[in-house]
Amino acid sequence: MHLINIATFSYAVCALAFLLLAAFLLSHWRGRARARPLAGACLASALWSAAVALESANQPLLAGWTDGLEILRSGAWSAIVVMLIGRYRRPGGRFLFQLNTPVLLLAGCYVLLLVETATGMLQRAVVPGQGLMPALVARIGIAVVGMLLVEQLYRNKSVQERWAIKFACLGIGGMFAYDFYMYSDTMLFRGTNPDIWGARGIVNALTVPMLAVSMGRSASWSTELALSRRVMFHSAALFGSAIYLLAMASAGYFLLYFGGSWGKLLQVSFLFGAVFLLIGILFSGTFRAWLKVFISKHFYSYNYDYREEWLRFTKTLSEQGPKLSERSLQAVGELVESAGGVLWLRRDSGMFEPVAGWHSPPRHPAVGADAPLCSFLESRQWVIDLDEYAAAPEMYDNTELPAWLPAIARGWLVVPLMLQGRLFGFMLLLEPRSKIKLNWEVIDLLKIAGSQAAGYLAQQEAAAALMAARQFESFNRMSTFVVHDLKNLVSQLSLLIPNAEKHKDNPEFQRDMLETVTLSVQKMRMMLQKLSRSGSEEQPTPLLVDQLLQQAIALKAAFQPRPLLMSSGQKLYVFAERERLERVLGHLIQNAIEATPQQGAVTVKLSHEADSVVIEVADTGTGMSEEFIRERLFKPFDSTKSAGMGIGAFESREYIHQLGGELRVSSEHQRGTTFRIALPRYPLA
Repeated sequence: MHLINIATFSYAVCALAFLLLAAFLLSHWRGRARARPLAGACLASALWSAAVALESANQPLLAGWTDGLEILRSGAWSAIVVMLIGRYRRPGGRFLFQLNTPVLLLAGCYVLLLVETATGMLQRAVVPGQGLMPALVARIGIAVVGMLLVEQLYRNKSVQERWAIKFACLGIGGMFAYDFYMYSDTMLFRGTNPDIWGARGIVNALTVPMLAVSMGRSASWSTELALSRRVMFHSAALFGSAIYLLAMASAGYFLLYFGGSWGKLLQVSFLFGAVFLLIGILFSGTFRAWLKVFISKHFYSYNYDYREEWLRFTKTLSEQGPKLSERSLQAVGELVESAGGVLWLRRDSGMFEPVAGWHSPPRHPAVGADAPLCSFLESRQWVIDLDEYAAAPEMYDNTELPAWLPAIARGWLVVPLMLQGRLFGFMLLLEPRSKIKLNWEVIDLLKIAGSQAAGYLAQQEAAAALMAARQFESFNRMSTFVVHDLKNLVSQLSLLIPNAEKHKDNPEFQRDMLETVTLSVQKMRMMLQKLSRSGSEEQPTPLLVDQLLQQAIALKAAFQPRPLLMSSGQKLYVFAERERLERVLGHLIQNAIEATPQQGAVTVKLSHEADSVVIEVADTGTGMSEEFIRERLFKPFDSTKSAGMGIGAFESREYIHQLGGELRVSSEHQRGTTFRIALPRYPLA
């Protein structure tokens, strides 16, 4: 009797608290959007508490209705949480649930309780040993789903919104948490603890102040959906798995109960088969695709979480390595759960050729740029649904498609790849694993994703073209230097022809001519090797500078004035490529000869200073101005000679700098010029 009085008092206090809160809502929040549903939930709680209080006091007025009223009370607060997570209104202003999937998840539990209540199968849990397992499981399921909804509501709100909503989450979550605790204890001990059951009214009454404080901050409440699609996907999969396993466990229990001597075997076999079936479903790509589409369709006003989708899309396109074409197909196809596709790109020939396939071989014909399909895609920039085209071609201006295109197995969408208003290519996507309804949002996303993919593909082609252009540039630059050297060799050999008639019987001339021709042939062979792709590059070696200068001067022996070498006789070495350094020195000597009249002098002096080898090429020619030296002397392809290439001085300075040396020029008008080369000395032991 004492416990009954405590329970009566507890639930009476709860009824009074919720009744006062409902009256406050209806009197002070009249006309507000949330007043009526919140007041309705409070009235449902007050009515349920009053019924339990009367039943505890042995008053039969509402004694048979407590189970149904408890279902109404739990459903009302579940609906409030769903409303706060996300809602929308029809033009007429009527409130509708947008998140109907949680309602469907709860529906099974509520229906089970209502059916058992209506048929009298549900026994009072306060009587030990009489509680039915399905009813308790259903009540625990309602409490678990309620806590899950409250947790998702709070976690996915911004900091400002949490300030307004946190006490409501504590209050409503507290109701569901206490229900979970009480019914779990009932299931564990096969009967309800009277103390826990009696305290339930006071616990529910304690949530009223928290609800009141949160409702006072309701101006900051936001009903925009902030639940992550990834979280919702995994939560739905997890919760669905839990419901499935619970149902299978119940079925296994009945198999054990009715199976007789075979019961244990049937139960174990059935449960293992059910687990394997669940694992197969969860790892099924078709099921995962269907679940994503279902969640996007029924949980959100937009089909996509654009931040997540764009991050994934960009990450797929930006991965290192080749096969950008296949990755572009994959990135666009995964937006609509497509199973594969083929990519066509525009080529210089004016044809759109298949260049890549994703889970589909690109063995299809090319399409001309002037074909009706390409013209339509470029002018209208539409995504073509092949199924819709087959049913109503007039929607696509009766555009004639290639005969083989609609015949492709599982062909679905033709997506244009637009780049700066021009058709860069197009994709054919195969049918998705789960049927997707095309609307403006999906089509717009495919169009912008196609343009983004076109930008990446165009950048790749531009990079490849730039690389090829650089290779040609490198080859052309090498060819220019080779032509320059050939010009010098031709000049040397041309001097032999007029002198051959005059000095053909002179043994010394014959010896000089043979040496000149031999060295010229060697140089031309080396140049041909450099032009050849298979030619090996010359490696730097220690070079004796005195010997190198003697050879360079010997090649100029037929010219006037003849160069004169001045050397101390020391063995000075530098580390360089013989052919390139000889070419540099030969160019400087040749320029000195050409700038000096025949009665003048060209001197090549070799010396050393500290750790440097110094080579000076001096002439008594016309000289150069400081402006010419500063602005034109080392500028490539700029020459004062009628047959000059303008790269000799440029190449000389570049190679000397490459060796770590220095090239200086001093010149005086009508007095001559001196080129001074300082190279690092190589310490040869």
